[in-house]
Amino acid sequence: QAQLVESGGGSVQAGGSLMLSCAASGLPASVHCMAWFRQAPGKEREGVAAIADSATKYAESVKGRFTISEDNAENTLYLQMNSLKPEDTAMYYCAAVQPPCPPLGAGHGLEEFEYDYWGKGILVTVSS
Repeated sequence: QAQLVESGGGSVQAGGSLMLSCAASGLPASVHCMAWFRQAPGKEREGVAAIADSATKYAESVKGRFTISEDNAENTLYLQMNSLKPEDTAMYYCAAVQPPCPPLGAGHGLEEFEYDYWGKGILVTVSS
């Protein structure tokens, strides 16, 4: 049974850093198409960062501050978040899909419908 489990969330002051991890299990070994999404209170879920065959894509709001990476040997996805802002407060979700990976061009790679497997989410709170 496919399972994605997020960890590393918590509370931090503005300007601080957090690293989220997503441990994947039960997924086909060939899965290398993964992403992070987030949902702030009262808002729709939005794509934050995606990685597909080592290529990456970021939402404009986090570009230059967040870094997505993966350790294929450990089946773990990471999101390093620096220079955090109060507006980064949200539930963060890990997502994955079997290949072929979504193209990471304009309008692709950070859409919910492109991913089949989802974690339950983890809360990140950034205080001012």
